[in-house]
Amino acid sequence: MNAALIGELKQESVNTRKMLERVPTDKIDWQTHEKSMKIERLATHIAELPVWFERIVNANEFNFAVLKREPKESTEAIVKLFDERLANAIKALESASDENLNDSWTFRRGEQIIFQLPKKVAIRSMGFNHIYHHRGQLSVYLRLLDIPVPGMYGPSADEKLF
Repeated sequence: MNAALIGELKQESVNTRKMLERVPTDKIDWQTHEKSMKIERLATHIAELPVWFERIVNANEFNFAVLKREPKESTEAIVKLFDERLANAIKALESASDENLNDSWTFRRGEQIIFQLPKKVAIRSMGFNHIYHHRGQLSVYLRLLDIPVPGMYGPSADEKLF
């Protein structure tokens, strides 16, 4: 199972990195709406998300109440964080056996259990789907800032070949 997960993570990380590289440092505090995250917060969150692969593979639970955030001040710092988290995620997946990926994993906030899933399902939800969701949000932020949006599965409207 881990080979398929690693393959998808490597392929999709190219697209995620392209998106993060477009975040403008000079607009790091920009947000689409007062209730929305600033672009720095959203991009940093995306860059941090590969840590979930490690958290899920290397433990049987995670307590969300202990999470701490470190803001980043530049696009370069955000991309560097992503590259570091990605390398660690790949290492964690390389060490994961099918047995490990079938084990149960618990996501909690203090004593409250939010959900319990097989690790392979938690990886899909908290890892892959979570990245894809926020990457889509970031594409809207870039569009609203009139920054060319990179293509994910072929050229974007900004990259038309004809």
